[in-house]
Amino acid sequence: MHTSFTSVDWIVLGGYVLLLAVAGWLTTRRGMKSEDYFLAGHHAPTWLVAVSVLSTVQSAATFLGVPDNSFRGDYTYLGGVLAALIAAWVVANVLIPRFYALRVTTVYELLEARFDPTARRAAAAMYLVGRIFASGARLYLAAIAVSMILFLDVTPQHIAMAAFGLLVFGLVFTFMGGLQSVIWSDLVQVVLYVGAALLVAWQLWSGLDMTLPQAVEALGPKLNLVNPTLDPSAPWGLLAVLTGVMLLNLASSGLDQDITQRLLACEDARKGARSLYASVWMSLPVILLFLVIGSLLYLHYQGSAAGSFRGEKVTVFMHYILTEIPPGLRGLVTVGVIAAAAINSGLISMSAVLVNDLYRPFAGEKSEAHFVRMGRIASVVLGAALFGMAILSYFWQRYADSALLDFVLGVMAFAYSGLIGVYGVALFSRRGNSASVIAAFVAGFLTVLAFQPYVVDMAGLPAVLKQVAFPWQLVLGSLVSAAVCLCGAPGRSGQNPSVSLPR
Repeated sequence: MHTSFTSVDWIVLGGYVLLLAVAGWLTTRRGMKSEDYFLAGHHAPTWLVAVSVLSTVQSAATFLGVPDNSFRGDYTYLGGVLAALIAAWVVANVLIPRFYALRVTTVYELLEARFDPTARRAAAAMYLVGRIFASGARLYLAAIAVSMILFLDVTPQHIAMAAFGLLVFGLVFTFMGGLQSVIWSDLVQVVLYVGAALLVAWQLWSGLDMTLPQAVEALGPKLNLVNPTLDPSAPWGLLAVLTGVMLLNLASSGLDQDITQRLLACEDARKGARSLYASVWMSLPVILLFLVIGSLLYLHYQGSAAGSFRGEKVTVFMHYILTEIPPGLRGLVTVGVIAAAAINSGLISMSAVLVNDLYRPFAGEKSEAHFVRMGRIASVVLGAALFGMAILSYFWQRYADSALLDFVLGVMAFAYSGLIGVYGVALFSRRGNSASVIAAFVAGFLTVLAFQPYVVDMAGLPAVLKQVAFPWQLVLGSLVSAAVCLCGAPGRSGQNPSVSLPR
């Protein structure tokens, strides 16, 4: 096998595997109850939950896509932190108190209290579809990096091999100790990928023959933080950030079990809210670090487009990793990519939804050990689905010819549009029923689907739809979903109006 790895790189990678194995073993508990497996027994420290949320929100899209964003553009991506703060305030004051008051294991139990069990199961199914899309796309992005580093190309065969290896990492640590093991491994992974990024930034800066004021002057408008454009094709325009990107963060932190599962692992709602705020503030220096790497790469290459390698189109950071990073550091950066792409958080949250929302209601009286075992089986089944989505993403992203960061964020809109619309109606109105909830999920999904290039081409829709950026797709999808849900008259049974009244 021809690879750019040296023995030093393999030693670094092996050390990472050993470190995670030790962390997982030390945090594994015997005889766990399902609450221990899925929610860490509600005893996770606030600071650790914040780090775990940060690790879950960040991904290979951040590691590889954000430097490319500032290399080719400016710092408007940082506006996403403002959107995240607004979303965190809404989640902390509207959603988290209700989740704790209802003592839920998954956030979709709220819809059972508001409507009926059918609405809860529909939301759980919608989440699973959306999370398979989103986590599968992230797995694909990480597989690109690993394939380029190990095999020096991006072929379907090597993407499949890289994705399979990353999937095994995720499954092992999900199996060992459930959420408790996952959040401690998240801490290890954050330290590693941030540490790798700091070393790369230092190497880039050391190689530049200029002072800080000279660098700032050379970058000029590329340091802009705000883009006032109203162009619907610009994903990081100010209005797009304050609407679509804010909704993306709201759904991610309050309606996506991948994040909320961590917030529910705290002792009470107040500590869950504090963890969410802390994770947003912690993301600011991390995102800024990767934007700075993109700026340093711009200065390093003097603005030339360095986005190809042996005929393959890659991000500028990937190009730098493949051509200029020395042995040893290359292994550490690979560890950083794998750590940023860890899918164990997605697996544990999806298995929680599959077992608690879709399986437990029909399972009857079973032991706690049974549900823990089913959670592990669910992780394997869902892992296979993520693997399939990663392979599909290989062809999807190439057809759409979209930037990797926009592609990964855009696929989240498929599930989030329906969830935002339905929860908006559930919390702030008395209308809707399980039938309109299901219809709303389908309507939101189809609205976002209508903007996808392959659908536009196949259905002969106006070509301008292909230019609509993902934040606006999410806004439109959410509005359509809410309108459909509102069409449903309140049912006669299974309704809990108090859930929908703001506290």
